[in-house]
Amino acid sequence: MGVEEVQAVIKKALAEGRHSLLEPEAKAICLEYGIPTPSFRVATSSSNAAAAAAELGYPVVLKIVSPDVVHKSDVGGVMAGLSSSDAVESAYLRIVENVRAHRPDARLIGVLVQRMAPESTEVIVGSVKDAQFGPTILFGLGGIFVEVLKDVAFRIAPIEERDARDMMREIKGYEVLTGCRGSPPVDQDAIVSIILSASSLVTENPQIEQMDLNPTMAYERGAMVVDARMLLSP
Repeated sequence: MGVEEVQAVIKKALAEGRHSLLEPEAKAICLEYGIPTPSFRVATSSSNAAAAAAELGYPVVLKIVSPDVVHKSDVGGVMAGLSSSDAVESAYLRIVENVRAHRPDARLIGVLVQRMAPESTEVIVGSVKDAQFGPTILFGLGGIFVEVLKDVAFRIAPIEERDARDMMREIKGYEVLTGCRGSPPVDQDAIVSIILSASSLVTENPQIEQMDLNPTMAYERGAMVVDARMLLSP
């Protein structure tokens, strides 16, 4: 997938009346821009899901793929920590049943089977389009912390490496990244790489109105985006 293919994915979604990309689409675009994510497959049956899990390696997480379901957890569309083919097949069927119960009108594309990323320090890399300045890049602690603490730093895109490093140092929780209370420091170079790639992504694809790469797992060596959401506008 090149830049033209990325634009084709975005334009196809807009032509279908969608205002957000499906998670597999968003993650494929991330990979095109050098943003690492756990390996994944899209399954359309329980047996297909089990085969994908065996190929990817356990444990895995399953997530519903539907243009009509944005908040997957709210409708029972996510199941994690699955470590056997029986567990995967059962989870696939339960996810489909849950979503149909909560959203009987939802279009079901399939179920994303994703290799589970090891737990670590969670950060968020994202973008919001400002009416005056255009795309902005944000960085902060991820997971629930971004909602509770609202501890984030912003820059107008495109940004340079020094901007990305300054953003990390600006957040109040920076000490978490450097290692505290026995926790190891995270790979700040890997985070910088993701921030810069995210800047290029939203700069080159102006239809992306908002992007959340959250959580992004930061490790002693490396980092990867576990969940990716991209909202669109024409």
